[in-house]
Amino acid sequence: MTRYLDLAGVCSCALLGGAVARTAGLDLFGFLVVGIISGLGGGMIRDVLLQHGTPVALTDYAYLAVAFAGAAVAFLIQVSEQSWTRLFTALDAAVIGFWAVAGANKTLAVGLGWLPAILLGTLTAVGGGALRDVILGRVPAVFGGNGLYATVALLVAAVTVLCAYLGIPEVGIGLGIALALVFRLTAVHYGWNLPSGLDLQPHSQLASLMRRRFRPASRRGGKSHSRKEEP
Repeated sequence: MTRYLDLAGVCSCALLGGAVARTAGLDLFGFLVVGIISGLGGGMIRDVLLQHGTPVALTDYAYLAVAFAGAAVAFLIQVSEQSWTRLFTALDAAVIGFWAVAGANKTLAVGLGWLPAILLGTLTAVGGGALRDVILGRVPAVFGGNGLYATVALLVAAVTVLCAYLGIPEVGIGLGIALALVFRLTAVHYGWNLPSGLDLQPHSQLASLMRRRFRPASRRGGKSHSRKEEP
């Protein structure tokens, strides 16, 4: 089950990587590289951190073949990044569930605890997209304005781990994917995002003193006068 969930995520993210490559105007080689990194990046980071044998993408040739196929389809069929967002949001939401569930279950299977399982489940879901954006010189979409992408992955991984500890891992798989679909689609529909940096202004006497001390001269209402040089 974990293998098939992994492969479903690889295919979808390779397609999305190809759509991003088209938006960036890359050639065929660029399509393949971006598609493979997008499709395989999160799982390979997870497997390297687990240190439990060679990453599965290098031992199971189906992974690389599926990533190639996804990138090739995006190269042949014109699907822009904007079209992907509109048309394939449901598939994208399902992929978050696939990979968060697969990453959490694989981490538990090698004997690690609940916290590493949640962290690596989240990393599996968002790692490939973050690597893709970095090599294209973009701020990773997972860092904001992307409909609670990482938050959904974190929640799905946590639910999966909880169900595994309760002895009902099969329920965790179905519940995690369903939760990803509902939560992600709702967040995209209503434009939910985490808040960006706040601008709190403390009003204590110490804070006021510090603001006056470090305020630029131009904002203190006076001109800065240079000291005359003595002869």
